[in-house]
Amino acid sequence: MKKGRPATVSIYDEDLRPLDLEKVNTYPLATRPSKVNTADFARPVAAGATLREFLGTLPNILAVRSLREVAAQVRRARSLDKPVIWGIGGHVIKTGLAPVIINLMSRGYVSAIAANGSVLVHDAEIALVGSTSEDVDATLGEGAFGAAEETGKLLNDAAQSGARDGLGLGEAMGRALSQLALPHADLSLLCASYRARVPFTAHVAIGADIAHFHPSADGASLGQTSHTDFRLLSELVRRIDGGGVYLNIGSAVVLPEIFLKAVTLVRNLGHPLADFTTANFDFIQSYRPLTNVVRRPTSDGAGRGYSVTGHHELMIPLLAAEILCGEV
Repeated sequence: MKKGRPATVSIYDEDLRPLDLEKVNTYPLATRPSKVNTADFARPVAAGATLREFLGTLPNILAVRSLREVAAQVRRARSLDKPVIWGIGGHVIKTGLAPVIINLMSRGYVSAIAANGSVLVHDAEIALVGSTSEDVDATLGEGAFGAAEETGKLLNDAAQSGARDGLGLGEAMGRALSQLALPHADLSLLCASYRARVPFTAHVAIGADIAHFHPSADGASLGQTSHTDFRLLSELVRRIDGGGVYLNIGSAVVLPEIFLKAVTLVRNLGHPLADFTTANFDFIQSYRPLTNVVRRPTSDGAGRGYSVTGHHELMIPLLAAEILCGEV
């Protein structure tokens, strides 16, 4: 038998043979453009390294590169006096990140906060008693889930007073909390933003949050104040034209939908909206944030969109560190 010839004969047609590889075109490896090279590799962290030195050791690849680019755009926005809007979900509060955001706010890197309804619940409870996030499994069976009196009363009283005074729900909540002598007000985003006069917009889906089934709940007031905040957020979105930033952190449905509607409202009214940055930070990349925040608003060269996957309690402190350590 001839060397290299199979021991058996194929059952296929005799003119069907494996493709000949002899004339495949190749090239020298060194001439090929590559996405990764050793200059981008991580470096070991030295004992006693500073935070800036630690950040410099991270690999300049994928999520780290995105993180650095987002941080650079945040710094650029501040230098251009353009808004940096932080859209957050309740998990951001529950993972203890309010102090990080409050510090960035004091340094001019938080121009506004947009929040879903769960943020109001968790932030208010932190301010009131220093704890939040009940055990749903343990309380749902007896119907006690979400029945804390102070939480529901505070939110609904704020909504009703805000409706009377023509305020948005976020400002009304900040005002209500700031009028109380609270032991943990310094850890509340609502209190911090109210003191700093940083806009805080709240966007509730009525029935989705625990305060909406309390005796004092008033759908008209909740709807009116939340609608006021939608209009206020839309004005803030209008202002990100020419270098602003919108960050979506931990909201998989409500805020991506709100942001998309704000974008279309701004453009419907004939305002320019280009050269801005959006980013989604979450531990999974869901459809709506990727579509409504990262891709659609920035399409056709209108802006830059990033998605960074990771747990908030890790990624947001890293983002904050990248922002601050990149200061000149």
